[in-house]
Amino acid sequence: MLTAADRPSLPRLLHPVAWWVWGVGLAAAASRTTNPFLLLLIGAVAAWVVLERRELGASNAFAGFLVIGLVAVGLRVLMAALLGGGVTGRVVLFRLPEVPLPAWTAGVRLGGAVTLEGVLAAAYDGLRLAAILACLGATNVLASPRRLLRYVPATLYDVGTAVVVALTYAPQMVEDAGRVRAARRLRGHSGRGLREMARLAVPVLEGALDRSLALAASMESRGYGRAVHRTPASRRRASALTVLGLLGVVAGLYGLLDGSSPPLMGLPLLVLGVLLAGASLATGAHRDPRTRYRRDPWALPEWAVAACGIVPAVVMFIASDQGWPGITPVQVPATLPELPVVAVLAIGVAALAAWVSPPPPQRAAATVPAREKVQVPA
Repeated sequence: MLTAADRPSLPRLLHPVAWWVWGVGLAAAASRTTNPFLLLLIGAVAAWVVLERRELGASNAFAGFLVIGLVAVGLRVLMAALLGGGVTGRVVLFRLPEVPLPAWTAGVRLGGAVTLEGVLAAAYDGLRLAAILACLGATNVLASPRRLLRYVPATLYDVGTAVVVALTYAPQMVEDAGRVRAARRLRGHSGRGLREMARLAVPVLEGALDRSLALAASMESRGYGRAVHRTPASRRRASALTVLGLLGVVAGLYGLLDGSSPPLMGLPLLVLGVLLAGASLATGAHRDPRTRYRRDPWALPEWAVAACGIVPAVVMFIASDQGWPGITPVQVPATLPELPVVAVLAIGVAALAAWVSPPPPQRAAATVPAREKVQVPA
């Protein structure tokens, strides 16, 4: 029987873990290809889901991540033109003054011929990074990392707090820069040019420092960083489980990547390592119990959104391992990349997250027509 949480039409906030699984899966799919058409499609899917499911008043840092991605593409192309990218092309666009380098710097040049194939290869690599940043930026907008901190195991709570602060620092910097720039425009400044950007640095950094101090004070007042009572036996047990779990994970991953390894050194050892590491986390969580206040439900929409992110990741991993045409475009000679239909359909599955997820409450309330709103008598 379906409950209220299973209905995607009822407004509510989706579980943050579901959005992060979706975003990380889409970013993993982008990391397995350099096809510009597939990467642009991934960025378009991330932008579409943000437009459809962004809550009113949420962070608007997605545009900042896109700008950073475009800057990364430009820097990658510039560095390839100056230093070479390891791709020797046939079509020479222009030549730069070349500086002779020692023989031990083989593969690296300073200046020289800039080829079309080298520029395209650098642009494809930069576009892959830009697509990954777009996926992570979309996840930051759809699910705040602070909400995700509530579901971090107690053993990793300190590490999770540091990760959350690091993830929220860049979006807050973007918002502070926009706010300071708007304030300067109201005072008659143009807001453009390198000199104006330099003047923005001091108030933005000062605001970030004040916010960090305020966050540290609020966390200290709530008891973060308190010492948890641990007996010597529990400390030794947790340390042994952690070390054995990490060794099992590392050895299992090596066995999966190395085809000449014994079968038992692959997946079975990896599963054993994950179980031991999970037991260590459970031991730490038992020593540091926390209250559970208004936990977000994990229902049918969460499973659907997570699946929408896992499907493209799995398909792109298979396509990359099997060498499907179009996943890694031919660099020399420069040709129009092929477009794999199955990969396009898999990436399109990620766009279904905009339909299978429930609308955010405030956004849903703002889109309700005035005649459908309940009138409360005075």
